[in-house]
This record gives sequence, C-alpha cells and structure tokens, in this order.
Amino acid sequence: MIPENMKGESLVPLNCLRDEELLNHYKKKYYNHPERPKLLERKIPKLDCLWNDVVHFLPVQPYFVYKTLKDLGVNISSQLQFYKIPITSLEHNQNVMYLYEKESYKGPASAIGEDQIHIINSSNYKELATLPAATIEYFEEQHHKGEKRFGMFHYIPHILSLGEVNIANAEVIRWNRPPE
Repeated sequence: MIPENMKGESLVPLNCLRDEELLNHYKKKYYNHPERPKLLERKIPKLDCLWNDVVHFLPVQPYFVYKTLKDLGVNISSQLQFYKIPITSLEHNQNVMYLYEKESYKGPASAIGEDQIHIINSSNYKELATLPAATIEYFEEQHHKGEKRFGMFHYIPHILSLGEVNIANAEVIRWNRPPE
C-alpha cells in the first residue's frame, strides 16, 4: 500500500525513518495484537537483519486480494492504492522471498525458519498468478467468525528488500482494478 502522507521518491525500511513522529505512527500497527510487538525484534534469516530493516512487497497483484475479500462480502475500501514496482528496481538491494506458509507459521512472536526464506533476484523471481489457498481459507474463516479486522496479506509470501527502493518511476495502481 502507498503509505499515507507519502513524501519523497524512496520507500525506506521502518528502522531507517528519521522522523520520530512518523516512526511512532507506523509502529502503532504492531500494537494491535499482544504478539505483534515481537515483530519489531524478529530476525530475517539469510539477510541477517530485523523485520523492520526491510521494505515489504507482495509478489501478487493486490487486485486478487481485493476481489477475494469483496467476493466474500467483506466491507473494504475500493480506494487503496499500491506501487507496482518491477523486480529489476530492487536489484541494488539484497532480496528474499519469505514463503509465509501456514504449515510453518507459528505466530508473529516466533522465529522465521531458514527454509521459509529464499534469496531472489530478477532472474529467479516469479510473480504469483493467484492467492495461496491458505490465504483464501483464512479470509473465509475470519469473515464467517464475524471478524471486522484481520490480516489482508496473511499467508501471502512477502518479498523483503534490504535497503531503500526508488519509486520515482513506479506505476500507481488501484487494487480494485484487474491487472492488464
């Protein structure tokens, strides 16, 4: 998602924000669940850094998240915007794919297993064409339980990029529009 009040031409990891007020604003999301603050200390194998030392991306068009939630009847905004950033724009950084598989995930306070992290680059990266089945099942379970707020990117692999990412030429897309 495009950060609110976005300024500048680069996405930076949370731990690199110099503005204390802005840093605290974005850290607030980690305090909506008793285990989530542990994410601030979570280590990423193979990058030898913390969860907030990287910029996070999805390897799937956000439209697929939107459509799945909308089809379930979840009340969501259609106005969210995202940057569409080609993998080649990350080449100057170290990058990994965090698989975030349901079978291996033990909660936000648990360590990420080495087997859940794969080093990626422009030659071995492949965008997902659909959401993982576990993500769809999670959405269905949460919606049927009547949950109003739940993770929109649960069990979707994440691209974790160590360093700043230039977005000067990135395309802005709305998540409610199908990919072309």
